[in-house]
Parts: sequence; structure tokens; C-alpha cells
Amino acid sequence: MTNNIERRLKEHNEGKNKSTKAYVPFKLIYFEEFSSRKEAREREIKLKSGSGKEFLRSLR
Repeated sequence: MTNNIERRLKEHNEGKNKSTKAYVPFKLIYFEEFSSRKEAREREIKLKSGSGKEFLRSLR
């Protein structure tokens, strides 16, 4: 979740995020915009679930 997708992707690819550092490089395959943080967080949780991960894998 971010308000600046380009900056966030750059941070991940530069290894600035400790939890994702081992998985660089990253490629953006999908994004959604929401009007509130609450909506965005709920969707993020859904995408990190089993069915959400399957959906994201299908986009590759």
C-alpha cells in the first residue's frame, strides 16, 4: 500500500525494504487505486490470501 507507486517499486528494487530485499528485482504486474486507506488495506489483505495469490499468479 502506497501513495506513490513508482517510489515504492524503486525502494523494493533497491533493497530498502528488509522483508523483500531477498526477492529483487520486482516487476509491477497489477495495481488498483482506492479512495481510502481502509479500502486499500482490506483489498491488500484479500490479495495476500490464498485466492488472492492465485489471482495474481494468473496475471503473469
